[in-house]
Amino acid sequence: MAMKQHLVDAFNAQIQAEFQSAYVYLGMAAWFTENNLPGFAQWMRVQWEEETQHAMKLYDFLHNRGENVTLRPLTAPGGSYTSALDVFEHVHSHEQSITASINALYELALTEKDLPSQIVLQWFINEQVEEEALVIEIIERLKLVGSDGPSIYLLDRQMATRTPGPEGA
Repeated sequence: MAMKQHLVDAFNAQIQAEFQSAYVYLGMAAWFTENNLPGFAQWMRVQWEEETQHAMKLYDFLHNRGENVTLRPLTAPGGSYTSALDVFEHVHSHEQSITASINALYELALTEKDLPSQIVLQWFINEQVEEEALVIEIIERLKLVGSDGPSIYLLDRQMATRTPGPEGA
């Protein structure tokens, strides 16, 4: 069963949002690298990779449904941060906007009674719950250590241990 065009358009917009997220996280990785925090930079590079996988999951979904993917332009990511905490507060705000976007897309899929779309989007809804919880945990750790250099150094080392998860994670 073919998807309604406005649902296809909404999926294409979400693909753009996921690629934009990847670009934002790559910009944050650059900021961390430039501020001598390679562990945080590694964490953001893994996040960049995951967001790219999320975009490709939607890309493949549209193609598997026989629909066209229309790639949209990305905008330059911001890069003016004051601290690791500031960066992760931006991450949290960004993830909340992605959650809202996915929820709206799911609502559209419900309205259109498009069951395959609902199923794939349920995975994204669950993923967003995990993403936001992880970011909140990091924010709380950063608040706990404050601007204490040795504590930030140790947290940076811990962040470096993040590795990419399974494809589509």
